Amino acid sequence: MVNYYIKENSRITSSTSLAQLNELSYDEVLWIDMISPTAEERGMVEEFLNINLQTQQQAEEIESSSRYYETENTLYANTSFLLANKEHELSSEQVSFILCEGVLVSIRPLGLRAFNETIRRLYANHRLYPTCFHVMVSILESRIDIDADMLEALAKEVTIINKQPFEDKSEIRLDSKLLLTINRLQENTMMMRESIIDKQRVVSSILKSDRFPSDTTPKLNIIIKDISSLVSYADFAFERLEFLQDTVMGLISLEQNKVIKIFTVATVVFMPPTLISSIYGMNFHAMPELTWRFGYPFALMLMVLSVGIILVFFRMRKML
Repeated sequence: MVNYYIKENSRITSSTSLAQLNELSYDEVLWIDMISPTAEERGMVEEFLNINLQTQQQAEEIESSSRYYETENTLYANTSFLLANKEHELSSEQVSFILCEGVLVSIRPLGLRAFNETIRRLYANHRLYPTCFHVMVSILESRIDIDADMLEALAKEVTIINKQPFEDKSEIRLDSKLLLTINRLQENTMMMRESIIDKQRVVSSILKSDRFPSDTTPKLNIIIKDISSLVSYADFAFERLEFLQDTVMGLISLEQNKVIKIFTVATVVFMPPTLISSIYGMNFHAMPELTWRFGYPFALMLMVLSVGIILVFFRMRKML
């Protein structure tokens, strides 16, 4: 799917007809937004701009030279945008920007809010976007705002998770689900940090470029400052999750130690009665208690007494 935006009589219009695209000049086209394009759609856009669009493999390369580079007439920028599913799991989606002949070409998957927000702003006040460079800066600005909202939502979820084990003052609630939730939040935090740093590299490269209009520099500087704040916030969130994970693991160890302690005490308590029953369970004829009338109650009393002595000993040692 391809949407392109046309500068027409002091207003912005959009179209999806690629046949009409070839009838337009570069000055008339502001932005070509390609959403999961087919090979045919890619070919028609390449023919219109006389360039080669990046493949998915090229867009996903992690080298700095592949994330942003310029040629004589074209600027290429690649970055990652995050998508969340219903289970709050994040996936990283590659987005490519190509600026050529005053036209912005974006290649992206469906469902990215930053693009929808930029389109809304473009229709609301097109005068703020006189060039394709302004459109690209607006997309990055919207994306950083969304990343900030996602980090804030993650922080709130961490706060809720942090209280869960101690909701019931009389009992500590620990289970595998809690650990899996912490692990998911850690993974999401790392992905957010990687995505934000990826944008930081792109914006830093843009600031070094002499192709972007000077009036975009203040916004780009603000974006860089916001990114630095978000990176610090993500680091803090990850440290908080690590602390929470260590706390939960420590509590689990304490609970396990309590169980082991109970079994240890039970084992020690029943050792003397077991020894006594083993001794008097032998059938040697020379045993004097074998024919004794009070031998059986004597053995039982001896067992009870031994248990009592062990329990008193543990109580004095404050082990019970």
